[in-house]
Amino acid sequence: MQKVRTQTGAPGVRKETPGRARGPHPKVAQWFRKYGFVTGFLVLPVSLYAVFVISPFIQAILYSFTDWTGLSSDFKMVGFDNYDWLLHDDLFWTAVGHNVLLLLVVPLVTLGLGLFFAFMLNVGGRGRKNAAVSGVRGSTFYKVVYFFPQVLSIAIVALLFQFTYNPRNGALNAFLGGIGLDSLEQQWLADPQLALWCLMVVMVWCNVGFYVVLFSAGMSSIPKDFYEAALLDGANRITTFFRITLPLLWDTVQTGWIYMGILALDAFAVVQIMTVGPGGPADSTQVLGYYVYTKTFRDGQAGRATSIGVAMLIVTMIFAVIVSKLGRRERLEY
Repeated sequence: MQKVRTQTGAPGVRKETPGRARGPHPKVAQWFRKYGFVTGFLVLPVSLYAVFVISPFIQAILYSFTDWTGLSSDFKMVGFDNYDWLLHDDLFWTAVGHNVLLLLVVPLVTLGLGLFFAFMLNVGGRGRKNAAVSGVRGSTFYKVVYFFPQVLSIAIVALLFQFTYNPRNGALNAFLGGIGLDSLEQQWLADPQLALWCLMVVMVWCNVGFYVVLFSAGMSSIPKDFYEAALLDGANRITTFFRITLPLLWDTVQTGWIYMGILALDAFAVVQIMTVGPGGPADSTQVLGYYVYTKTFRDGQAGRATSIGVAMLIVTMIFAVIVSKLGRRERLEY
């Protein structure tokens, strides 16, 4: 306290008020009130994602500019030599062609069958009492059967189909011979013209059950009134599918298309386990995922392998952007 004189001249005491504590800026305080709680929960998962997902991608891009063998810590920068080799490598372009074919066929067939079976299970049944639209009887059991391949490991599925395609004692040729269609017996995985198509069958069989269940969940949330109104107006099942079911499930279909495209761009497991070579016969089943593996562990050229991986990343991103752009439409709500 400090002594001062009052108006009458008598000494007095003036109290000094302590300074007001300065708080955070109002805009900062408002941001913390709105986003602080969410940000606190996101810090850990985003940090883990950056360390275990983003960081390996960045390291792979850096290694693609080196002559790293994958086994030694010694390497040197070689600039764009790996990418120049990539552009002139015939096997790389062969693998790209196979991946593009997988990209066009596997998602289309898988999602098409998934939509068809899901629609039949949920809407394709005969009308029952007090219900103009209903699914088939025992639809729950059928969903379990369709989903069963998802429970199995891809390695087990690949081995099962490898025995099935065996030209000598495989189940497929035995079945064809048993019903008198000996002329249709083939070498299957040993035939360069058929091997890749045989792998596509396996990839479709593995994944179609998942989309049956996924699309069934989406269809079950669509109000039955939409279907009943369409049927009263004279629409048939095909019309209701393309006019009601597909538009209302379009976001789910689009997401599934991107996911199936990523699986088609890989196809490593089925090629590694099922094919001759692997990757044969005559490189007829060579894909980018397996080419990365052979360049790394067989040839000791991890630098070139990472450049192939970067090419896969670019193709995947281009595919995702194309699907997102072409599949964009006005969102329907109900």
